[in-house]
Amino acid sequence: MTTSSHSPGDEENALSQPPLSRTVRLAYGREAVQFGELHLPGSPGLFPTVILIHGGFWRAPFSYSLMTSMAEDLANRGIAAWNIEYRRVGDTNGGWPTTLLDVAMAADYLQTIAPGYSLDLQRVVSLGHSAGGHLALWLAARPRIALDSVLANTSAPLALTGAISHAGVVDLEMAWRLNLGSGAAQELLGGSFNDVPERYAAASPAALLPLGIPQVLIHGTEDDRVPFEVSKVYAQAARAAGDPVTLIELKGADHFVLINTYSDAWARTVEALQQLLHLA
Repeated sequence: MTTSSHSPGDEENALSQPPLSRTVRLAYGREAVQFGELHLPGSPGLFPTVILIHGGFWRAPFSYSLMTSMAEDLANRGIAAWNIEYRRVGDTNGGWPTTLLDVAMAADYLQTIAPGYSLDLQRVVSLGHSAGGHLALWLAARPRIALDSVLANTSAPLALTGAISHAGVVDLEMAWRLNLGSGAAQELLGGSFNDVPERYAAASPAALLPLGIPQVLIHGTEDDRVPFEVSKVYAQAARAAGDPVTLIELKGADHFVLINTYSDAWARTVEALQQLLHLA
């Protein structure tokens, strides 16, 4: 397996990687952490694609490497995986609004590289864990963001086929009220819900319903980081708004088993993903 890196505008060099290369490191922006690793199946074809977004309450100590084993597993199943990094709270200029804008830029970058890497943009699903679950659903919500918001950075955001949240912080107002992650939502948005309600309105999937695409929420009942209730309440609201939502309740599961590729939680995730990508 070989790995390469380049900056935007160097696509020709990246596309000339040896045919046996399975993982390519690509920069979607000029900042140090604006990159991702694209895991490609070894066989030829037009690949359905998953955007993987790690969690960690949007904070700097946690990185994209949390999702590497998932990316490798997906590539072995014939699915391309774009495992992204982004600026987080604690990084230079991390937090509002750059954390969200980085994730948006990383997703939209697929439109640039798709032809060279045989990515099927008609079959793209976002999949995130914890804070990444919030960002995975937020990517689907981008067309509903108010045009005067700083987060409305493009008129043509990448369209998604579906979105999967692993124990996601999918309601930022609820996260603030529950003080999840000891004030993580407030750190991300630079203030409380009472102080900057417009930021919560633009950044929270729950505030942007309906998202207009199928969503799958997978959550353990014994999660002590993001309570199962967060996904349950969101699913009820999304269905009431007309969205097709599946809530998979994992009895006795904790927060981190969802990113263990040897777990039943991952098997359930792959099954849901294959359905969203029309592979099942």
